[in-house]
Formats: sequence, structure tokens, C-alpha cells
Amino acid sequence: MMHPQTEVRFVDPTIGYGVFAARDIPRGTIVYVRDRLEAAFAARSANRMDAAAGPGKTVYADESGVHMVSRDNARYVNHRCDCNVMTTAYGFEIAVRDIWKGQEICEEYGLFDLGREIPLNCGCTLCRKRLRPDDLERFHEAWDGLILDALTRVADVPQPLMTFMDAEAKQRLRAYLCGEEPYISVADLARHAPVALSAIPPDNPRPAPFGVNG
Repeated sequence: MMHPQTEVRFVDPTIGYGVFAARDIPRGTIVYVRDRLEAAFAARSANRMDAAAGPGKTVYADESGVHMVSRDNARYVNHRCDCNVMTTAYGFEIAVRDIWKGQEICEEYGLFDLGREIPLNCGCTLCRKRLRPDDLERFHEAWDGLILDALTRVADVPQPLMTFMDAEAKQRLRAYLCGEEPYISVADLARHAPVALSAIPPDNPRPAPFGVNG
């Protein structure tokens, strides 16, 4: 489930659609949680999904190799190497920068461990030019740093999605914030089971400005 104060807008013919903040969303805000609206498929089932079912990031593999299908605005979130949102090992995504009203919400696709190279052309000064299978291994420490900084703000900003977070994720987050458990690194998002590459949307012949979405 995506943050309620977001909206989908058409960006341009190359990028397609994106998700934008309908109001200011401060750093530390949980902007996405997994919920019952998402469908989960084994790799073989995901391979049979209708490619014309809809645009956007419809399928991604979680760390267990299960393919998740987002049903709301979350499916339209694009990639940027200087992203303002990052997924965590707690089953939610968090704003790692302040997001102003009207600004596009973009995430780091390298955290999804897609298992193959994808051309990138973010247009940002940090653009890596290619999403690589080893990005999670190479950058997880830097990404953890951004997430840890954002987590210090969780208790200080409105959290409309906290009600919809599953009990296990909420318990793990609370245990970390209370100092009862150590932080869980995004390195744990690396897939623990092989996933057929054909279950992932095919390569885009041209670099997409914000990744593979649109």
C-alpha cells in the first residue's frame, strides 16, 4: 500500500507514469507497506502473467524469490540513483529525504536484486548508467546509512501507513527503535532462492530515464 498523499501522473512518452507527492512528505515517513492487496506468485505463475495487464512495476521478486504484484500507486514508482525513498529489510519503504509537494517519488531499484543488468539514464549527477546484479552487495552500506538516518525520524513524523503494517514488521521495527534488536541491513534483501529471469519484465531496448518503470 502506497502513502495516501500520493498521486499518479503522466511524465512523458519515454518514462510513462510516475508517482508524485500530493503534499509534503518529510524524511522518516513510511511511504509503502506490503499489504493484502498485493498478490504473490511463484516464479512459474509469474511467467504466465498477462504482460498487457497494466503499465508500471507490476512484478518484483522479494528476498525469498516470491514475485509480488503491486495493485495501487506503488506499481508506478520509478527509479533514480539519487532516490528519495528506499525499501528496507522490514517490509516497508521509507523516505530518506524530504519530499516536497509536487515532487516525484523515486526509489532505488538496486534494492530489489533483479538479477540482471538494466540500462539507466536518470539524468541525475549520481546516475550509475546501469543497474547491475551486484549493486546490493556493492552499495548496501551506503544505502543502510541513508535508511538508518531516516529511521531516527520515524517517531517524529506522521505515519498514516503504520495501521496497515503487518504485525511482524511492526514488532521488528519497534524492537529496533527501542534498542532491543540490532538493525537489519538491506543486505538481507538478497534473494535466498533462485528466480527465473523470464519472470522479470524484459529488457528495455532504450535506457529509461528513471529505470525499468513507465
